Amino acid sequence: MNKMPIEKYQAFPQVPIENRQWPSQVITQAPIWCSVDLRDGNQALINPMSLEKKLEMFQLLVRMGFKEIEIGFPSASQVELDFLRALIEQDMIPDDVTIQVLTQAREHLIQKTFDSLRGAKRAIVHLYNSTSTLQRDVVFRMSKEQIKKIAVEGAELLVKLAKDMQGTELQFEYSAESFTGTEIEYALEVCEAVLDVWKPTKENKVIINLPATVEMHTPNIHADQIEWFCQNLRNRETVIISAHPHNDRGTAVAAAELAVMAGADRVEGTLFGNGERTGNVDLLTMGLNLFTQGVDPKLDFSDINEIIEIYKRCTELDVHMRHPYAGELVYTAFSGSHQDAINKGMSAYDHNRAHTQTWAVPYLPIDPKDVGRSYEAIIRINSQSGKGGVAYIMSAEYGLNLPKAMHPEFGQLIQGRTDLAGREIQAEEIYESFTEEYLAKTIPFEFIALKEVSTILTDPENSTGESRVRATLSHQGEELEINGMGNGPIDAFSNGIRESSLAKFRLVSYEQHALDKGSTSEAATYIQLEAENGELFFGVGIDSNTSVSSFKAIVSAINRMAAA
Repeated sequence: MNKMPIEKYQAFPQVPIENRQWPSQVITQAPIWCSVDLRDGNQALINPMSLEKKLEMFQLLVRMGFKEIEIGFPSASQVELDFLRALIEQDMIPDDVTIQVLTQAREHLIQKTFDSLRGAKRAIVHLYNSTSTLQRDVVFRMSKEQIKKIAVEGAELLVKLAKDMQGTELQFEYSAESFTGTEIEYALEVCEAVLDVWKPTKENKVIINLPATVEMHTPNIHADQIEWFCQNLRNRETVIISAHPHNDRGTAVAAAELAVMAGADRVEGTLFGNGERTGNVDLLTMGLNLFTQGVDPKLDFSDINEIIEIYKRCTELDVHMRHPYAGELVYTAFSGSHQDAINKGMSAYDHNRAHTQTWAVPYLPIDPKDVGRSYEAIIRINSQSGKGGVAYIMSAEYGLNLPKAMHPEFGQLIQGRTDLAGREIQAEEIYESFTEEYLAKTIPFEFIALKEVSTILTDPENSTGESRVRATLSHQGEELEINGMGNGPIDAFSNGIRESSLAKFRLVSYEQHALDKGSTSEAATYIQLEAENGELFFGVGIDSNTSVSSFKAIVSAINRMAAA
């Protein structure tokens, strides 16, 4: 194996913070959300969104409840500008939604950005320039003072142009781009220089965005950076601290959550983490993480299928089948032990629902129905599946609550089918196997008709007696009359068959339930018989007459016994 060039890399330095507080904090409310799908997400697409797609995405974000939406970089392209003007001129921005526009700290771009906003009721103007060590030294070849001067002059121009924006309520935002790669003391110095120009107050706050433009370290270090910044920032109460994590290390959601614990008030991100390279923080995952902790995310994820459909259409990107909360398979179990636990958990939840609404089902951190998914795909069957999963499918899809003792028998039958198929099998195929094995066998017996079920009193004073059953079966194609007496209809029918000397067995267990509510419902009966050699066989009968359902179950078990 080739040795990787580890000497090219070094650990990110720790943040000089003592007595950090964020590890003991708990998130009790949602941060201010800002969607950057239409800007940061859009600029990373192979095929950027058309005006029509941007509008569809904007309307989705509004329906979901986003109150701040970065709609683009209007000084960058005509499509971006046209989209902004369409939103303003066609009055498509709800009164409670604030649009955000991004601009570099360059005079002509700032001027064009302000021109594009004319007529808007309210907007956030988002100013940025890169402050990182690497960008300063390699890209711009500028000193710290030169970089700070760019930020300050941009901030001054915003103040100047804002005076001419009558009728538009403006809020300012500044990003020290590549904050995570900037010396933290210098990042604070630049941001405070901008704040000295803007002079925010408690009533007129500005946003300081601290973007992890490239995720360079573990989430705990990001939390240390945010907490240190908040602790050392002058007039903290006049500033909204915003986090903007990217996902280069695959921990953007954790970084954002810890940033909020460390003092961030606001989070910028995208649906499904779309964005440059490995993407931005996924606001859907972060929001639903809050939801699972009993915290209102202030965003509506109740129709996750619609969100996925629009996202895929507008971005031409897919959603991975294992994506948290949204993927096709995230509520699905193939493993036998997982299926058994979910099956029992769902039964317990249904049973306890009258007493508590708290969701508690193994392997399912969220109720799929809360995001618009059904229970149909919770358990799917392949060669790794077990008896519990098969039983769940039969109950959830077909209302057949197989007795626990029957689970291994039927589970083994389905295991053989999946091994033979070498693939996942569908619910219809499972039911087909059930029908073939338990309901459709007619050799050696087939139930034809019930002629009589009656009670013959043997002790009139105590109203006790024996049951009598007369029925017609087909045996090897010939009609057979069954007459039996017993302590109940099932015992009487069994005795009648045994007396024919055509089958020897002992009744072991009996269970029955209604398949549907109402007077016309059918009953499903499960009867287990023991053969002369000690082997056990289940039989199943389904009929609107409960007695006939039981007799059919006995015939089913006898036929399976004969076929063994």
